[in-house]
Amino acid sequence: MRSRAGLPPQAAEPDDAAGLSAGAAPLLALRDTGFQADGRAILQPLNLAIPPGRMLGVIGHNGSGKSTLGRILARQLAPTTGQVLLRGAPAERIGARQFAREVAYLPQHIPAAAGMTVEELVGLGRYPWLGAFRSPTEVDRDQVRHAMATTDVAGLATRLVDTLSGGERQRVWLAMLVAQQAHILVLDEPTSALDIRHQVDMLGLLRQLTRTQGVGVVIILHDIYMAGRYCDDIIALRQGSIVAAGNREQILTPATLQAIYDVEMDVMVHQASGDRVVCLRH
Repeated sequence: MRSRAGLPPQAAEPDDAAGLSAGAAPLLALRDTGFQADGRAILQPLNLAIPPGRMLGVIGHNGSGKSTLGRILARQLAPTTGQVLLRGAPAERIGARQFAREVAYLPQHIPAAAGMTVEELVGLGRYPWLGAFRSPTEVDRDQVRHAMATTDVAGLATRLVDTLSGGERQRVWLAMLVAQQAHILVLDEPTSALDIRHQVDMLGLLRQLTRTQGVGVVIILHDIYMAGRYCDDIIALRQGSIVAAGNREQILTPATLQAIYDVEMDVMVHQASGDRVVCLRH
């Protein structure tokens, strides 16, 4: 491991992603992957593996490279160095529809869907399986209905998307990802506009997909507590580099959190749930 000054041992950047993917071949991987813009390194070359059946949380302060990492994983942004590998094959050699059958992406800023109903938008999740000319089958329609029910938006099916609240729109877009039936989900701050109940519902659903369907999930979060409660593994970015990687016991410690955020924090273990609760020291 390559240690960094001022970081505790478990917060050093791993040379590979073995600690996050032990026991399973990765669905998606980065190999020495980095990104530069206007001569500035936004994401330092890094290695990361996304295995099936696990939920990876990405934390770090604003501007640390989290969204850039998500966009590269979802092939929304081409890296300037290194490779993105999908099931061991270079992602750039895979057709757009085939890639969309494997990887679904929810951006931080959700696009407009003017004039579309909720059911129509969720139905777009079936496009990688249909193409431009084949009409939806009953199987496709069943999958759309199932996705809306799973994400608690079935009651909004006939509503226009642009009349919904921000939280409702995020749940509708998650329904579209569920309908897409991809094997990897990449989500950039999907809980930012949700109330606490729907945050719990969404994160619980994502974890359920990892357990029951073997989906690999990468989720960018600002809420350290939620990351610790729901994610199997966590990586922390700082100035475009991975500065900590491990499980919640390794990441949610006062020394590691201070190294990530430059803020003194205390971590307490909840007696009933075993959750790690983070609070500011001052």
